[in-house]
Amino acid sequence: METLTKTQWNIDTAHSEIAFKVKHMMISTVTGHFEDFDASIHTDKDDFQDAEISFSAQTGSINTNNKDRDNHLRSDDFFNAEKFPEITFTSTSFNGSLLTGNLTIRDITKEVTLKADFNGIVVDPYGQTKAGFELEGAINRKDFNLSWSAVTEAGSIVVADTVKLVIAVQFIKQA
Repeated sequence: METLTKTQWNIDTAHSEIAFKVKHMMISTVTGHFEDFDASIHTDKDDFQDAEISFSAQTGSINTNNKDRDNHLRSDDFFNAEKFPEITFTSTSFNGSLLTGNLTIRDITKEVTLKADFNGIVVDPYGQTKAGFELEGAINRKDFNLSWSAVTEAGSIVVADTVKLVIAVQFIKQA
């Protein structure tokens, strides 16, 4: 019986973004991203079906373009970057349009499913083979013990519970 060799693909961080969006005061949306992250894919198929996908992001690298807010997000009210320096994701299935796996934030692991668009494979001008994906989904931040909450005098919630994930990633095929 022939064994298939799995191909490793490593994330091209210069051409990738791990972003999130959350409603603020229920009238506007704040966008942030992680600046320090890593991911890899192991697959034996050109369409990446059944690929093994792993991802990690350093919680201390969160950036919402507001220093005070970023420091608050790094605190124990949210990520507690000192005690829980990493967010991780390990896939359990990928069928080409849905990516399911275990997401760990703080010390809580939950199964999440993201919509996935596989944008294809190309060879860049430098001879590197690259693959691109766009992923979207949503999580409830309170499921991961990111439970800080406040209400304005008028009764508006300061930070919504639903966090949208918007991920655009490019991977480089390893020789």
